[in-house]
Amino acid sequence: MVAGRGGAPRRGAGVPRLLLLVLVVVALAACLPSGPEREPAVAADPHAVTVGSFNFSESTLLAELYAQALEGVDLPVSREFGVGPRELMQPALEQGLVDVVPEYLGSALAYFDPGAAVASLDAGAIHKRLVDTLGRAGVEVLTPAPAQNQNGFAVTAATAERYGLRTISDLAPVAGELAFGGPPECRERRLCLAGLESRYELQFADFVALADAGGRRTRAALAEGQVDVALLFTTDGHLATGEFVLLDDDRALQPAENVVPVVRRETIERYGDRLVDRLDQVSAALTTDDLSQLNRRVDIDGEEPGAVAAAWLADEGLIG
Repeated sequence: MVAGRGGAPRRGAGVPRLLLLVLVVVALAACLPSGPEREPAVAADPHAVTVGSFNFSESTLLAELYAQALEGVDLPVSREFGVGPRELMQPALEQGLVDVVPEYLGSALAYFDPGAAVASLDAGAIHKRLVDTLGRAGVEVLTPAPAQNQNGFAVTAATAERYGLRTISDLAPVAGELAFGGPPECRERRLCLAGLESRYELQFADFVALADAGGRRTRAALAEGQVDVALLFTTDGHLATGEFVLLDDDRALQPAENVVPVVRRETIERYGDRLVDRLDQVSAALTTDDLSQLNRRVDIDGEEPGAVAAAWLADEGLIG
């Protein structure tokens, strides 16, 4: 799954705050004198578990589920939502700017282990390899949820009818007439445009970079004809409206994409079973249908992610 999807970050400052933090620290370090006179920097809340999200609405929602669940067992929590794609998130995780992140099995392994044949592996095998891969960076991969969200490729209902599109393979005769829309990183990702080119041998007339992958702007670009095919996601609530048609991945480009929390090892060592058990409880309860319904409430009904997360956690008996 491409990690760079749409939705305005909420309750977190997103990329600017993280980048500003890094730049300020670097600038102060350059100005401060060396030697014993230097005063150490003091974090605002060094004991808080910082829950981060990628820059798309579902990730923000998942991060809010994690954050509130941890707060429910009296763990101190801060939020850093809308950080960006994995190119930004992984350094933030490894450097301790964030401690907990909602990930997706197949896309994470494809990013961190480019040689892995992710589409040929089941969820258990992907999880095992991801545990080994991220473990070397001091990051632990917890138990995956039943819930999955894969990259999907969609057209409008009118475009599907015009060209007789039902599967991704059906695009082959007409791709040269069509514009494809996705996040900037999609061009190089093997589960996104690069995969469509290699697995399906599709060559689109144009690639349009859309900053909010799979989000409001992407859907608007598709609906308004700025692009003809776009990256959407299989748990997108808008797919149930009939406006868009999700094309069947008939050559199995996409791997298992179970939602899974990844956590800094140092954070687990600090808080132990209380943190791990709580996140595992969230994962055990979360289904794909749940995720689709929660997304619909946020993206279509306009409810706040925090309120939606709180209601689901309460229904599952995870908060009072």
